[in-house]
Amino acid sequence: MIPLKAATFLKKNSFVLGLLLAIVVSDLLISWWNPMVSTRRFYKNDFTKTLYHHSWSHSGPVFFGNSSVTGAYIEEKSDAHLIEMGLSYGKLTDLKGILERNLYQVQDELVIGIDVHTMLDALETDPTYPWFKPWYQPYVYTYRDYFRDSGEEFARNLAKGSLAYEPRWIDKELYPGRKDDEFLKTKWADYDKRFGAMTLKDFKDNLAAMQWVIRYASEHKLSVRVIWMPWNKGYADPPYVASLKQEVNNQLNAANIPVLDLMHTYDPRYFHDLVHLNREEGAPLFTKEVDTWLKSLGKPSKS
Repeated sequence: MIPLKAATFLKKNSFVLGLLLAIVVSDLLISWWNPMVSTRRFYKNDFTKTLYHHSWSHSGPVFFGNSSVTGAYIEEKSDAHLIEMGLSYGKLTDLKGILERNLYQVQDELVIGIDVHTMLDALETDPTYPWFKPWYQPYVYTYRDYFRDSGEEFARNLAKGSLAYEPRWIDKELYPGRKDDEFLKTKWADYDKRFGAMTLKDFKDNLAAMQWVIRYASEHKLSVRVIWMPWNKGYADPPYVASLKQEVNNQLNAANIPVLDLMHTYDPRYFHDLVHLNREEGAPLFTKEVDTWLKSLGKPSKS
């Protein structure tokens, strides 16, 4: 039997409580539908695109990194058969989030591509990645910008008597051709202005995430390999690169993790810009070199 005070409270606030319940139930139903994944009406982030292009499989050997990995590693031309999981603005903290939340089960081999941006704590990333969503945050609120975008499109087309929509782009960004020197100088100046004064303290979260990933890999019997991703050597390295590389390599050496340094290997003609190899020449060269290196290390143990 409900106590009198509780019954009075429920009766007095029934409308508000009913509305709250309706909102909660609606959000749960929308979360179950998961339109950010299930329908092309909505924007897709690079993690979802990875799953989409692999028949929604959530397991396999992985080549993780940011867009430099997406641009450089041609999965369908590789003998290594790694899942290309380059994420726009991806960082080591993102990899930790994926593994910590069990959003993807890496099998046997984890290759990590690190470029000049992969370890920057301050670098903003895509807020729609699922590991950023707190359990208590409403689904509709998390993806409010994309609901608004698709809702406005729906309203415009409905006014014309149509329920049609433009399917959102489902492929990752690649990097054909080469940018001119004027663009590259402007880009380098922008990087230097934003990140040039960074020191090791500005990488502490990602350095900690790297240690977490190393421990995770050891516990799950994963073979970890690290590649320093190419940088256009026609332009000076960001000032923090030397100290960062030394710190990262020291930690990797301590864990006996093989490292392939391709940061200054390729001539500028193989680049689209400062950090992305062009698709026509640079990416095939990189993919072949990675395959050769991985093959030289032998097949990962499945014990």
